[in-house]
Amino acid sequence: MYSLCVRDHVMIAHSLRGEVFGPAQRLHGATYVVDLELRRPELDHDNLVVDIGLASQALRAVLATFDYRNLDEHPDLRGQNTTTEFMARQIFEGLVARIRAGELGDAARGLGSLRVVLRESHLAWAAYEAELPV
Repeated sequence: MYSLCVRDHVMIAHSLRGEVFGPAQRLHGATYVVDLELRRPELDHDNLVVDIGLASQALRAVLATFDYRNLDEHPDLRGQNTTTEFMARQIFEGLVARIRAGELGDAARGLGSLRVVLRESHLAWAAYEAELPV
């Protein structure tokens, strides 16, 4: 399996509901370092997984919908606990939509799976990965 990884970051504010979250129930900020790993069993005719530039642009476009926003007020996220795990899935889904729209080029047709990792700090991170829907 071949893979390509690109990295970006996103700055958000949010609060989490439920006593399990302790002080994180109050509004607070986070800067996530976001890693996107794209995987495929064989390289394309140019010996690429996908174009790095297109992958970086797609990741930035998805993150831009959350960047410098209070996720508690984001229309698509209202009523959700926007945990790191939850946000990894949201970013994954946004990337799948961009792949389906052709934004990663023809090579993306050969992708088998994606992994999105959100790093809250050097001590804690969460991820979501899955095979791409056919």
